[in-house]
Amino acid sequence: MFLVLLLGAAATSGCDSRTEHVLAGRTMGTTYTVKLVGRPWSATESLKKKIDRRLEELNRIFSPYRADSEISRFNRFAVAGEAFSVSADFRRVFEVSLQVYGWSRGAFDPTVGPLVDLWGFGRGPARRAPPAEEEIAAARAAIGLSRIALRGEQGLMKEDPGVTLDFSAIAKGYGVDEVARLLREAGWRDFLVEIGGEVYASGRRADGSLWRIGIARPESRARPEEVHRVVALRDAALATSGDYRQFFLFEGRRHSHIIDPTTGRPVANGVVSATVLAPDCTTADALATAVMVLGAEEGLALLERLERIEGLLVVETDTGGFLDRPTSGFPQAEGVPLIDSKRPPP
Repeated sequence: MFLVLLLGAAATSGCDSRTEHVLAGRTMGTTYTVKLVGRPWSATESLKKKIDRRLEELNRIFSPYRADSEISRFNRFAVAGEAFSVSADFRRVFEVSLQVYGWSRGAFDPTVGPLVDLWGFGRGPARRAPPAEEEIAAARAAIGLSRIALRGEQGLMKEDPGVTLDFSAIAKGYGVDEVARLLREAGWRDFLVEIGGEVYASGRRADGSLWRIGIARPESRARPEEVHRVVALRDAALATSGDYRQFFLFEGRRHSHIIDPTTGRPVANGVVSATVLAPDCTTADALATAVMVLGAEEGLALLERLERIEGLLVVETDTGGFLDRPTSGFPQAEGVPLIDSKRPPP
């Protein structure tokens, strides 16, 4: 879901002979873009192959649509109390998920897949009406990340054999971080990585300006190029979640794909878009979903407690307009994100 836009460089008075290259492809059911600055094009010839190979590795781990993926095999593992061996990537994403799950008191929960499917936003047919109460209750019975435990080097253990994982709300962010890691290891310092709208920016553009990211206007009928706000990034990640692209209407009420695990229902708290700035995109991706579920007051309170994290929530007003609700350190206009501010952890 593209909730951010990659904008061109701002005009500058200086002159920079460095070259900006663009690599692009498909991954995780969406597209990716990598922008690189500072070397001849020949230096990128083998780099795209490495990026595609790494992203394919992650697809083989995290895709819930591939029967042979690691996560699909974990979901079929229906033995309580026995450890399931997982890869280092799987373990890392689970650890970040568990951290955000705790921070948000369960608002971010990658076991929510059965509810997403039930409401018609995952695997299976789309819906035109809400499911029955008993269906919601049955799906909720299998929800809860606390039902999965990390057992050291042994792997993950299910306390409930029916619990499953879906990392769709965090895997793209992890993919961004992994591509950024590859670029740094290859010696690149000025680059931008984007997968499905989740972004990490390093250094500067070829003309010396900061990378400029446009947050899409949070309306279902908005044109793709319509921008709600622009953020200038350097050495930071940005992820945005919204409820205005995937939804159905029933009796005049919008039911979105953002499901509250604690109620089993789509969120209806007035927040239409949540953007999070963080040092890494894995955390930003998960937190964007978490604060969408928590709502404006609780979501902003969580972000304000977290060290080196900032955010912007867009709330729909009673008149149909939008109200920006930023954290205290979120960049004003096109300022650099203030992710170096120190706050105690929650």
